[in-house]
Amino acid sequence: VGFKLILLRWSSNSKMDSKDAKMDTSEDNLEVVQELESKEFNRAEEIESTQPNEAVALYKQVVAQDDPTGGLVKTKEKAIYRITSIYCKQSRTAELKALVSECRPFFETIAKAKTAKIVRNVIEQIGQELADSVELQTEMCEDAIVWCKQEKRTFLKQRMQSRIASLYLQQNRYKAALNLIKRLLKDVKKFDDKLLLVEIEIIESKVHHALENFPKAKGALTAARSAANSVYCPPLLQAQIDLQSGTLCAEEKDHKTAFSYFYEAFEGFNTQNRPVDAVKCLKYMLLTKIMGDQAEDVYGIVNGKAGIKYAGREVSAMKEIADAYKQRSIQKFEDVYETYKQELANDVGVTTHIDDLKAKLLEQNLIRIIEPFERVQIDHVAKLIKLPRSYIETKLSEMILDKKFAGILDQGAGDLIIFDDLSSDKTYAAGLETVKELGDVVDRLWNKANTLNAGPQAALKNEKAAEEKKKESEAKK
Repeated sequence: VGFKLILLRWSSNSKMDSKDAKMDTSEDNLEVVQELESKEFNRAEEIESTQPNEAVALYKQVVAQDDPTGGLVKTKEKAIYRITSIYCKQSRTAELKALVSECRPFFETIAKAKTAKIVRNVIEQIGQELADSVELQTEMCEDAIVWCKQEKRTFLKQRMQSRIASLYLQQNRYKAALNLIKRLLKDVKKFDDKLLLVEIEIIESKVHHALENFPKAKGALTAARSAANSVYCPPLLQAQIDLQSGTLCAEEKDHKTAFSYFYEAFEGFNTQNRPVDAVKCLKYMLLTKIMGDQAEDVYGIVNGKAGIKYAGREVSAMKEIADAYKQRSIQKFEDVYETYKQELANDVGVTTHIDDLKAKLLEQNLIRIIEPFERVQIDHVAKLIKLPRSYIETKLSEMILDKKFAGILDQGAGDLIIFDDLSSDKTYAAGLETVKELGDVVDRLWNKANTLNAGPQAALKNEKAAEEKKKESEAKK
């Protein structure tokens, strides 16, 4: 028995030693593979700036490397982003479109959520680094959706559809975006994916805002906020909610509230290292200060920490507009708009408010010019303000109809006739009120006199008639 026990112990120990040896060899092999992989990745990083094509080949080798243990997923993910960056710099759209398809063997070995993250990041990277890539992103999303349907990857499919809806918005395909959002909302609500629901509601709000349907835009934004309050909302998503909230408040001329929302959105994008979105929010902050007749606050923001960090043509454009508004100079305003046309005209949110600001500034200047005159030639007004006569004539007629001042246009003589503002006389209204009160007093005296002459029954009848008459007069009032 003792001999058998010794044999059993010896056999178990030998098996354990063999297992440990196998584990050690597998770990050693993994370390060797990772070491080789890191060498290829580091080599590709070194030659990326000088030999981009060879770097792409090395990165592709890293992505294609067998990884049964999953220890190289992060390295492969970085390699995919590097390939995307190189293709964007070289504007190789065909290779970019085929990149996601080439990486599908790697996607089949990792989690579906990880695949969705990589594909979304690649498409967002293309949008940030490659100009005029909206159509390319749309085609990539459509290809990804077809693959998701074949592989039954619902998680990635819904996110690609959400991305396509935002791309439709950039292409001004509002009807297609709303139809897609309507179908997508039904599917997402079944899975109860709150974060994706928030993203879709924000896109829907932006689409309705672009269509100038502000009630529906506010309704979609409210739905996004309620969904965001039920789960943890990432800082970037919260910043997008604040940005859209500020945009809608600015449309309602509530510039003070809009500034606070834009500031919160700016802080969110700034902390998450999103300079493009941060500069956009900073530009909106400066614009709301100008629209709220607080142009002097613009200089404090521009010369502050945020203004210095994101100094550029976007911020300079807002500063120049603040200068023109402060000086009430239409000509300078026009010059600034022409100088920074790319920064101002390409942003729909800025263009709308710039037009309102220009109209407001023009009205102030016209009232200041015509104030000393009783009759003035329209050509003279146009010459003083340095704008075309037809435009000034149209603007003056609009101001007269809006009762900004009292006057008429004599188009036969080409003159503007200004009337004095007649202050309303309250004597007439006070006289009518006095006559009315006197009439009530006379009626009461007449009723009392009839009561004394006719006896108690007639008095009761007259009192009832007086009460009914009083009720009728109160009802009329």
